[in-house]
Formats: sequence, structure tokens, C-alpha cells
Amino acid sequence: MYERARGADSPWHDYLRLIPDCEPVPLVWPEDEAARLLAGTELDKTVKQDREFLCEDWKECIEPLISSGELGVKPDDLSLEKYFAAKSLLSSRSFRIDKYHGSGMVPLADLFNHKTDGEHVHFTKSDASDSDEEEDGDDQSNTDLHEEGDDDQNNVELVEEEDGDDQSNASADEQSTVENSTANPSGEGSNDEDLEMIIVREANPGDEVYNTYGTMGNAALLHRYGFTELDNPYDIVNIDLTLVTKWCSSKYSHRYAKARVSLWHMLGYSGCTSEDAEYFEISYDGEPQLELLILLYIIFLEPEVYDKLVCVSEDLVGDDDQDDEQDTIDSFAKVVKVTRPAKNGVEKLPDVKKLLQSEGIGSALASIADIRESLYGSSTLKDDEEKLRACSPVGERSIYHSLVLRVSERKILGRLRKHASSWPKTKKRKHT
Repeated sequence: MYERARGADSPWHDYLRLIPDCEPVPLVWPEDEAARLLAGTELDKTVKQDREFLCEDWKECIEPLISSGELGVKPDDLSLEKYFAAKSLLSSRSFRIDKYHGSGMVPLADLFNHKTDGEHVHFTKSDASDSDEEEDGDDQSNTDLHEEGDDDQNNVELVEEEDGDDQSNASADEQSTVENSTANPSGEGSNDEDLEMIIVREANPGDEVYNTYGTMGNAALLHRYGFTELDNPYDIVNIDLTLVTKWCSSKYSHRYAKARVSLWHMLGYSGCTSEDAEYFEISYDGEPQLELLILLYIIFLEPEVYDKLVCVSEDLVGDDDQDDEQDTIDSFAKVVKVTRPAKNGVEKLPDVKKLLQSEGIGSALASIADIRESLYGSSTLKDDEEKLRACSPVGERSIYHSLVLRVSERKILGRLRKHASSWPKTKKRKHT
């Protein structure tokens, strides 16, 4: 904001003239429009929280500067609206360069658009530019470095180059992936201050050249860059624990639901967590998170089996947290020995899934998916698909990309229902 307010006196004037006033991310959409278009989606609460946090930051940090008059710029140049606009540029264009320079906006490196699993270039930076004062052992060589945000929701993890399947919360429209490499591909001609563009996929004459911002679902792309991709294989849908508790309370009682969730937590299980929520991820193909299935298993335990599990729960909890999938499987194997002592061989994921894929749990997942989908309002998936086909991605950008997000999420919920409905049905006994 300050450099733009300085106009031609800013050393960054020419660069700032080339970039837009803001990126079309939901943060800068009209507030009522964002609330309406994003209702029920993964960004519904996120964008509202972004606005609240940034308003607080502006009042705490920027408003005193305006009142002091020390910067010598017009108050309008530091307005809340321009603060939001500046934030949209930083979230979509800045990235971590290296440990010495930290994060920044780099002219030219931010010109390339993103394409999931189809990039042509990577930008690389030599480790030699890191400060000599850095401690030995801190090097992060051969890693893709993605954008850092101002809060937890915008933080992006370092992603190892050889591990392309990691979920990343990087940015979109015109950002770059920067690799920190000990190798110097350009040989003697390069120096410590160079960013090097490496071709990783051949491009034909006339083709647009793409970079990648990481493996992100549409919610992350829209949040940070203002665009989405049809049939994005990294899309997910989150189901809040409170929604599962709501379903359980309606089927049994609030007290019943609270007790079953409490036991699940007592046994060391948890979903994904953010600052103010606990939730479960549903993958692109409709696969529910393992911890959700285990919670539903505990919810469906018969009272006498549940009481037995409560009595031995402290003995089943290990000393270490359940850091990975195998820890969760090992822990659940102990639960099975108590609740179904005749059941053996539940030490591998396929065996665990087979046990958890019961008719009751499948029916519960379908009901939970219905509750989750009701958050979108009265329109159906078919309604949204028809609106999307008639919508212009250029002239109606916010409507188009919010519809892509809604359609993508609703299709995942549909796959969850289909996935759960394919599980074995309980055989009914014939009465004589």
C-alpha cells in the first residue's frame, strides 16, 4: 500500500504498474455476495474469518499510522479496502524465496499461471544465497518452497520435490514454485542472486507455459488465487465433528452422542483440527477418513460392549500420539479385541476397512452426507450444474468459480453415498 501510494517515487513503481489493483479472491468480493455464493462450501466460514482478522489487524496496525500522518501519504491510500486488496496480491503472488531473503513478491517469477499436474517450468534458487550466519544443519535443499500467509490458514508447508502427493495449501493465479537446490543447473554463468527457470515438461509453439503452485483442491485455489479447476483430483470435502454429533443426537440422544465421542477421544482418536473446529476429510473419490469410521463404529456399539470398552479404555491408550495411519490401525486392533474378541487379523488397512464397512456405518455416512449437503440450501446438484453450464468464467467470474467449488464438493458427497451404499448388507434371518 505504501509503495503504491508513493507513485513514481517508489523503486517498485514499474512493477506495481504491471500487476492489478487486486486479485479476484473471495476476500475482496462484496461481503453479501461472498456469503451468498460460498454458503455451505469449504470457504464459507474461512472468508468470514479472514475479514474479521484483517479488520482487527487494520485497526491495530494501520489506523494508528493514518492518524499519525508520519508516512506522508493520503489516508485513502491506506484504507481498509486497499488493505484487503494488498492482502489479495500478497496471498496470490508472494512466496518464500530462501532463508536469508524470507518471503517476497518477485517480478517475472509471478507471471506464470497454475496447472494441476501439468506444469512446464519450475523456478530454482541456489542455497548459496542463504545467509552465512545461519546455523549448520538448517538447510532445506531440494524442496519446493510455497507461499507463506499471515495466519495459520494461509501458511504453506514445505513440500519435498520427490513427494508429489502431499497436500499443499499454496496459491494460484500467477504464482511460482521455487525450489531450493544445492545443484547449479546453469553452471558458472549464474550467481547467488539468480532465480533460474527450469523446463520440466516440453511445450509446443503457441502453448501457454504453466507453473504449479502445489497439489491443491479448489477451495485452496479459490481462496488464494481466485480461480478453480474442473474435475480437480485434489478436491476434498470436510465434515465437522459437530455435524456428526448432530446426526448421532438425532438418532439417539445428546447425552448418548457426547458419551460416545468422549470415549473416542479418550482412546486417542481425533479428526483434523483447526483453530476452532475438528473435522474429517472426504477424499475426491468419496473415501471417508479412517477416524470417522472408527467413531461411527464406537457409536454403534451395543451398551454392554460399550461399557466393557469404557472399563478398559485407559489400558488401551498408548504412550505416544497416533501420528500416522498405522498407529491408528494398531490402536483400533486393540479396540476390536475388546469389542469383538472372536475377530482376528485386523492389523492391516484392508482388514480394518472391511470390518468398518458395515450396513449401519454406511447408512450413517449417507445420512451425514445429506446433512452436509443441506448446508448449500434448497438448490440441487443438477440445478448448480445447469447454472454452471450457462455461466461465463470471464463475465461472471465469482459466480462461475463458486459454482465449480459447489459442484465439485457435492459430487464428492455423492461419491461418498455411492461408496457407502456398496458395502455388504446385513443378512436377515429367516423366521420359521
